[in-house]
Amino acid sequence: EYNEAVRKIDLSRKVTNATLVEVPFNLNHWRQVATERYTDGLPKPHSDDPTQWLFNGHPARANTPLQVAVARLLGYRWPRQSGSSFLDCPAVGPDGLECHADEDGIVCLAGVAGEAPARERLIALLADAFGTNLSAARLAELLATSGFADKSLDDWLHDGFFAEHCKLFHNRSHNRPFVWHVWDGRRDGFHAFVNYHRLAAPSGEGRRTLEKLIYSFLGAWIDRKRAEVDDNIVGAEIRLTHAEHLQDELIKIYDGDPPYDIFVRWKPLWKQPVGWDPDINDGVRVNIRPFMAARPHGAKAKGACILRTTPTVNWNKDLGTETPRKKEAYPWFWNRDPQNPAHEVNFLGGPAFDGNRWNDMHYTGACKEAARAQASGSGDS
Repeated sequence: EYNEAVRKIDLSRKVTNATLVEVPFNLNHWRQVATERYTDGLPKPHSDDPTQWLFNGHPARANTPLQVAVARLLGYRWPRQSGSSFLDCPAVGPDGLECHADEDGIVCLAGVAGEAPARERLIALLADAFGTNLSAARLAELLATSGFADKSLDDWLHDGFFAEHCKLFHNRSHNRPFVWHVWDGRRDGFHAFVNYHRLAAPSGEGRRTLEKLIYSFLGAWIDRKRAEVDDNIVGAEIRLTHAEHLQDELIKIYDGDPPYDIFVRWKPLWKQPVGWDPDINDGVRVNIRPFMAARPHGAKAKGACILRTTPTVNWNKDLGTETPRKKEAYPWFWNRDPQNPAHEVNFLGGPAFDGNRWNDMHYTGACKEAARAQASGSGDS
């Protein structure tokens, strides 16, 4: 009825906001409809869509139960679970699934470092979430909904979860996957889900999380592969090569020299992170770049990286220009030429300010440290 009423006023393709509020509204009529349809009052706001803030975080009440279950396994919590409330939609308390949340936000698909495989842990969480409603048939139905009909939960975890996760959480528009699937490039190799919020946590926690991934989990996997090589297990040597290469790539991210560095266009050079020291408030687009620069051993695909599926993220120049900034603090706003190889790393500015919003800059740790020393000496820090 509303659509028809709008068209009685304006038939143009682009109706203005002013027109939308000119439509007459019969308050008494709709009050009567509400009374007849909702005898106990209007329903409280809710959502079964995990991309919405109103969602309560329970897998059995989600339209994508498997995605929510993995997120809960990694310790992710939705806003209402973290104390946020909305109009007629209060915060929610514990739901009994908290005991399944991993303490460090890292879950390996294979059992590593004394932890059970992801599949077993996920099944246990789903069993508590669904109770008697969880059966082999119900699980098969959930997998079919995710495009994995007649396949196993392991298949979905290895090959389907991350691609679906990126798509569900607005890969193209917001670039905000919050569970990252890190792998070494082999289907039978090392795979780990990592809670991005833990990986980018403040006060050094994010750095410590990456250390655990590198040395505790991947390190344990490498030790296992070395033992298999000693036992002449078929295929162990190539699996070891891939795992060791992944460890080297992760160490480069930890150290943070180009192209594995984090660059934040809106922060001065002396505030750029040195090594893996992300600020979660800078966003996934900024902090995911080192992981997309790291490549599995022998990868041939152009966009291949150590994330199981390459997210749709780019660091092209953003629209608009900045107001004048000091060259020593923001050199990338000073005549940077993307065609000049000398401007690719440690560019310290050209002769004039143009304010172009470049995002594909790279700076070494030594360059950032020098900027910090200079800023400290001048009192800018």
